[in-house]
Amino acid sequence: MTQPGGGASPKSSSVPAVAHGKPRSTGSGEGGPLQPSGRTPHGPLMLGFLYAAGALIAIWLGGLLQTVGPVIILVVVALFLAAGLNPVVEFFVRRGMRRAWSVLLVTVLVLVALILFFVALVPVITDQVTTLVDKAPAWLDSLQSNSQVQKLDDEYQVIDKAKDFISSGDWASSLFGGVVGIGVAVLGFLANAFVVTVLTLYFLASLAHTKASLYNLAPASRRQRVTELGDRIFDSIGGYVAGAFVVSVSAGLTSLVFLLIVGLAEYAVALAAVVALLDVIPMIGATIGAVLVTAIGFATDVKIGIACLIFYIIYQQIENYLIYPKVMQRSVDVPGQVIVIAALVGAALLGVVGALLAIPTAAAILLLVKELWLPRQAAR
Repeated sequence: MTQPGGGASPKSSSVPAVAHGKPRSTGSGEGGPLQPSGRTPHGPLMLGFLYAAGALIAIWLGGLLQTVGPVIILVVVALFLAAGLNPVVEFFVRRGMRRAWSVLLVTVLVLVALILFFVALVPVITDQVTTLVDKAPAWLDSLQSNSQVQKLDDEYQVIDKAKDFISSGDWASSLFGGVVGIGVAVLGFLANAFVVTVLTLYFLASLAHTKASLYNLAPASRRQRVTELGDRIFDSIGGYVAGAFVVSVSAGLTSLVFLLIVGLAEYAVALAAVVALLDVIPMIGATIGAVLVTAIGFATDVKIGIACLIFYIIYQQIENYLIYPKVMQRSVDVPGQVIVIAALVGAALLGVVGALLAIPTAAAILLLVKELWLPRQAAR
């Protein structure tokens, strides 16, 4: 049929209707198959398999990390010590010495100090520790004159057991599991000390290159900012290590002079060395050393014990409020409560090493929070 005017009727047209130049989709049966979405849904079985495989891989990686954990700790300690010695290297570099010669000089000084310590002080400390152990039973006998101590000893035999433990001569072996245990512990300590020494010297010689390699991992647009913050963190770590060394040496030398004067010259070097080593441990190290020396003072003579008690109470106040803030003011700026929490967490995770690393780590985290996170929060 034709319309008046010669046009064809729309109903008789065999051309399919087109809307806006595109064919209409009529479903899979009328207008051709549906277009695939590009994503294939996984069934419950496949999802469970993928999750289980991911969990197994995570457990495997965790086991590997736990296996290499001691090695990672040695590397971290070496890098920590290298950052602590770097200010000494920079001191000689600023005075015109080339960095290679400066590193060599610092290395020689450290090795000479260690050799002198082992040659001059270790025999003295060993003799004085032996004297302390020999006199310990007599000190325990003097404790029995106290009625309360005697009552506790009658019930639990603590003093008798302590005297047998010390006088038997097997206390050192029992601490390490026998003669073989002592040998293994000494060999392990020497091996770890050698590894840390080598890594420390390597990091110290190539610290600038090591830092540059770490900074290059950041995007180019942020590399300058990362370099600035990284240098400040390394300077903070170096200042903390140097400051902790100065504070511990001060405690050791002061204790040595006091013990020579007060009447404990027979054990002065050994006790001063113990105080210096314990003073490196944040928070509790100085207190443990003071308690140990004071206990030996009371065991020797009541007057000496009272003098030790008064001396360490006064000295710890001077150290906490005068020496430590003066030494650390340019290295770490960490609130007291953060120091306590960081030291507790570090000691729980890695023992003494964790406690030593906790404060500079907390300082680095606080620096990043102050420089990066707080400005973003303020800009929102």
